[in-house]
Amino acid sequence: MNKRKDNSLFISGDRVYLRELQVEDVGQEYYHWMNDPEVTQYLESRFNPNPMDALREYVKSIKRDQNNILSAICLKEDDRHIGNIKLGSINWIHRFADVGLLIGEKDCWRQGYASEVIGCLVHYAFDVLDLHKLNAGCYAAHQASLKAFQKNGFQIEGNRKKQYICNGIYTDAVMLGLINSEQGTDEK
Repeated sequence: MNKRKDNSLFISGDRVYLRELQVEDVGQEYYHWMNDPEVTQYLESRFNPNPMDALREYVKSIKRDQNNILSAICLKEDDRHIGNIKLGSINWIHRFADVGLLIGEKDCWRQGYASEVIGCLVHYAFDVLDLHKLNAGCYAAHQASLKAFQKNGFQIEGNRKKQYICNGIYTDAVMLGLINSEQGTDEK
């Protein structure tokens, strides 16, 4: 169990909080998530082996990159690390970024945590970082992810037909976007 440190907490929801992911978070549970075919079935990382040293090196590289924010998703009730959410790569000129997330703890699936944490990240991206737009994507087969983004105001902007192979069949890629309504919609 990871103990919360006030200086590492950067945003909090009703049931979860986000904090910077640390290399120390990459332990046996994390390793299990990234090597469990059911957990990674909608992630591109499933096609590569995920040894512990490579997972730790990935976290180190993200921590050094000012254009990416990789956060641990933790439950408030017991400080348990249940997944990760990433904002990045951030384009500071055009003020947009991609959002990706993983709920690794299966007992936390279908509990609304993904929706809540997306809402937390939207608030941080728009109200703190003053970004203009967030982008996300998911496999059409991953309806839970699609619904979690849509619940937070993301709109479907496109559909790439039979883009990815998933469970032996080709599935569409759904492209989503959310524009910061506080910044207006000046178009020329």
